[in-house]
Amino acid sequence: MISRGERVANYVILSVFAAFALYPIVAILAAALGPADSGGTAGLGNFAAAWEIGRFGTYLRTSLAVSVFVVVVSVILSIMSGYAFGTMRFRGRSVLFYLFMLGIMMPSEAVAVPLFFDLRALGLTDTFWAITLPQVALSVAFGTFWMRAYFLTANRAIVEAARIDGASSWRVLWQVLLPPARPAVVTLTVLVFMWTWNEFLIPLVMVTSESLRTAPLGLAFFQGQYTSGFTLLAAGSVIVATPVVLFYLFLQRHFVRGLLQGAVRE
Repeated sequence: MISRGERVANYVILSVFAAFALYPIVAILAAALGPADSGGTAGLGNFAAAWEIGRFGTYLRTSLAVSVFVVVVSVILSIMSGYAFGTMRFRGRSVLFYLFMLGIMMPSEAVAVPLFFDLRALGLTDTFWAITLPQVALSVAFGTFWMRAYFLTANRAIVEAARIDGASSWRVLWQVLLPPARPAVVTLTVLVFMWTWNEFLIPLVMVTSESLRTAPLGLAFFQGQYTSGFTLLAAGSVIVATPVVLFYLFLQRHFVRGLLQGAVRE
């Protein structure tokens, strides 16, 4: 049993780390709500000014479209590939799985330039697909590892009972194994959404049209072209970060549950 002194010490340590983590967020919010560098608006008016000057409406729509596409496609492919690697036995299974794992070990910085020339040869640069398809490939690598680990720990008795009743592999996946896997799937969804929303390098390399700029890329151009003041830049940073924060808070309970269930335990 934990003594009162140990409990107090734990709370003190957690409070220190919480303050250390929250200080940058509070500082950015305070700067965004403070007086403008030019002496103009203050408070919520800074967000309106940043939204109009930086054209964040267009950038947020692009980021939302990219993130939704990448999340939906990546999660569906990851569920199916993870199910195959976690429950089926086929020739070349191990080799193919480790080939998938190269996507985790290979950073986007290492493939961005050759990938640009490949997509340019296919006529796909400066398109929606040039942003989404590379991120789908990178996300499916991790998603396959994540869902395979979950399916390896699935209840084999339920699977065997379903097969005895005549259920096909497709039905076993979607009707037997997937419903209990909701926390793991939600955790994967949150992670992929955050990674996709915050991705900067791939949109920077692959597109030049302003209409295809994502929110992080638009924020970088906003800093370099439209304003040199910190107040509007802080307001723009809050605008860009808000959707992913809200998405995480909305799914936080399922996200934490998926982590606590040990979704990546072999």
